[in-house]
Amino acid sequence: MLISVSIGPFQNWDTQVEFAAASGVIRWGMPYVNYFSNLVNQPPLGFYVEALFFKVFGLSLSSGVILVTLFGLGCTVLVYKIGKDLYGKSTGLFAALLFALTPWQLILSRSFLIDVQCLFLSLLSLYVGIFAIRKDSVKLFIVSGTVFAAALLTKLFALFIIIPFLLLYSYYGPKNPRLVLSRLVAFCLPVLMFASVWYQTILGRGVLNMFVHSDLSNLNVNGFAPNYFFVGTFLLNFGLGYVLIIATAFSLAVTLFFRKHFSKILFFDLICLITILSIVGLNTVLGAGLNFRSPYTNAIKYDYQSLPFFCLVAASLAGKSLSLLTSTKSKTQPKKAFFISLALAGVVILLAATFANFYYANQLSKSDYLVLRVGMEAGTGYSFFNYTPIHGGSLQMNLQYLGFIIVISGLLYAIRNDLSRFFNKLLRPMHRWIETKNAPSSHNGPKSH
Repeated sequence: MLISVSIGPFQNWDTQVEFAAASGVIRWGMPYVNYFSNLVNQPPLGFYVEALFFKVFGLSLSSGVILVTLFGLGCTVLVYKIGKDLYGKSTGLFAALLFALTPWQLILSRSFLIDVQCLFLSLLSLYVGIFAIRKDSVKLFIVSGTVFAAALLTKLFALFIIIPFLLLYSYYGPKNPRLVLSRLVAFCLPVLMFASVWYQTILGRGVLNMFVHSDLSNLNVNGFAPNYFFVGTFLLNFGLGYVLIIATAFSLAVTLFFRKHFSKILFFDLICLITILSIVGLNTVLGAGLNFRSPYTNAIKYDYQSLPFFCLVAASLAGKSLSLLTSTKSKTQPKKAFFISLALAGVVILLAATFANFYYANQLSKSDYLVLRVGMEAGTGYSFFNYTPIHGGSLQMNLQYLGFIIVISGLLYAIRNDLSRFFNKLLRPMHRWIETKNAPSSHNGPKSH
């Protein structure tokens, strides 16, 4: 919270439109923008939630940004919970840390946009869904489906959370076709009910209208040729940064190379990878393949649901490094050195990604204007204004530094037992090697006659 409130808020044309839609709910009871009957081109639920918040805390953009920031903190908690449940506590903690402090998350959690609210509901649906699958509970399937329906009525991007849910269900779910069908019906029924109420009953447009959006009708014009690597440009330079991308790639490579050793978490890594590739792939098809303007320039929003899965894979280096060190007991000396080197590399890369996030968070808080480019051409990106940049020595900057200190000290305290185990495993082979070198030789010279 300390780091978030020291940054932004960020504003652009979209934040003004969404603020007008939330204001329309208060004025007319519907998310109309600027005048009666001009319905916003998004699902409605997010604007009703914002309007309720405005009723309590006052109608202003600053109070709306506070609500978004609270949803961002909720997303951080859910990333921790999901990471802990799938991988372990240390992975959950590092995933939450990486997620909360990426420039991508910090910018959106300090902008009056419904994307963070949608992600919160999506992750909550997945979290409840994990328990529904493992406990085979119809009630929990209904709860998960209800939360997913709320996410879908907030923004269509919630559809992406279906990918990890279905993959987990195919792995852990019942094999009896009747049971499978009953669970899926329990999950889908709230979605159909919510969508029918809004799109069929209130708007009179039909349920399938939920998949119709103006973003998929506006093309890039004037002979503009989109670059197929626009998502990578955004991720490397603005969304994640080079170090976090390297951490994700290194973590996946370690799992795939030692897939027998990491057989228990290989499936979770593959789920994250498939989810990431599905989101990025669809955005690439829409933006570059079909030449739609908004999917191309707005990669920050179209790929946002992939961010937690990048962080989960990168953060799993914490547990993988400790596991590699633990397995050195049964290895020969060359293999021990190799495993120790991989474990140290994993820790170094993970720490580098963490401190890179600190650096970028500090830098973006000083900027009054951001252009998150997806290519080298002018205007190919998503821009924000920051009317309250901070500078060295200010109260906000000191709060930010205090936030960094609390984050690091809290993390070190939380994983103190894992740190102790890691250094014990790391130093033990070194001590043995030193003892072997210093041991007296068994050859005492020629026998005397």
